[in-house]
Amino acid sequence: MMTEKVEHPLKPAGVEKPLAPRESRRKEFWRLLRRNRLALLGLFIFILFFFIALAGLFLTSGTKPVFDPAIVRLEEKLRPPLSSPTLEILGSDRVPRFGLYLLGTDELGRDVFSRMIQGAWVSLTVGFVAVGIAVLIGILLGGISGYYGQNLMRANQVFSAAVLLLGGGLVVAGIHVAGIALLAAGVALLVFFRSWEKRAGKRAEAGWARFLWMRTVSVDTLIMRFVDIMLCFPSFFLILTVVALLPPSIYNIMIVIGLTSWMGATRFVRAEFLSLRDQDFVTAARALGVGDWRIIFRHMVPNAIAPVLVSATIGIASAILTESALSFLGLGVPPPHATWGNILSDGKNYIFDAPWLTFVPGIAILIVVLSFNLFGEGLRDVLNPKLRERS
Repeated sequence: MMTEKVEHPLKPAGVEKPLAPRESRRKEFWRLLRRNRLALLGLFIFILFFFIALAGLFLTSGTKPVFDPAIVRLEEKLRPPLSSPTLEILGSDRVPRFGLYLLGTDELGRDVFSRMIQGAWVSLTVGFVAVGIAVLIGILLGGISGYYGQNLMRANQVFSAAVLLLGGGLVVAGIHVAGIALLAAGVALLVFFRSWEKRAGKRAEAGWARFLWMRTVSVDTLIMRFVDIMLCFPSFFLILTVVALLPPSIYNIMIVIGLTSWMGATRFVRAEFLSLRDQDFVTAARALGVGDWRIIFRHMVPNAIAPVLVSATIGIASAILTESALSFLGLGVPPPHATWGNILSDGKNYIFDAPWLTFVPGIAILIVVLSFNLFGEGLRDVLNPKLRERS
């Protein structure tokens, strides 16, 4: 006698597994990225240039580098690419690697290929670090302005923020002792006023110090007016002023470029946060008791990061070009280090006699910037949950 299979009354018939199988975020990221071939091409070019720059760091450094970008061969100046050296007038220690000038020589007879692979690491480092600083500041200030913008700040908070801002400015200007002291004083003031408010409660707003707890300006007004002030200054001339006051160093250049280019990212993030803070998922997170910082960085930043990524790719190009202009004026990375910027500026005087001195670094910058743009567009589609739902 055959028995019929009885379905569980609470289990839908014919359903043996979940309709949407679980997928890790890493697998989902790669699955969506593989659909965008241009983004994969940009990622491939970026990885290729990164390894070329990393190899150049090791191949052009040390006492006896494999490719020496500092050897001067005046008798071999302005040689075209793929030309052979004149072995009769060169010593064995000045013959280029592979016995060939792969990208020609410059006005001093230095091997352009050796200088390009040395400058790749410097230029890419300047671009990445400067944009990284700008994006971090932009996300922090833009997120605070967009999320807490309607809150009014007390007088003690405004005073503490002014002390911190002044201390940071002194540190950037090279006055480290006074700057660090003001930064420490600003942090101490914040901690002191916070502990005083917790200990005294409502009594802190009464008596002789009640003006310290007066409501002054909103968070959004304070941050955005500071952004407007920064935008009023021509950024390049501000960089020139700061760099001229500081000793020449690649680290100073990266920090200065980053600290003068965060305003665009701040405005992008603020605009996105203003449109997101009243969305249903943010309201639900607040109702569940999720902390503000978790809401900002876990739920809102992934939705607001798309325009920042696009601006960051353009910012890398701007940072490389800014470093090029500083090198042209003698305020960039100090010699003997080579960068794509100073190679490009050195070749402007020989654009008709030796056009490769301009074309080689120019094309390299073009390809790297294009790869950043393609990869950034792909990341915009992958990281934005709204666009990801369409895939």
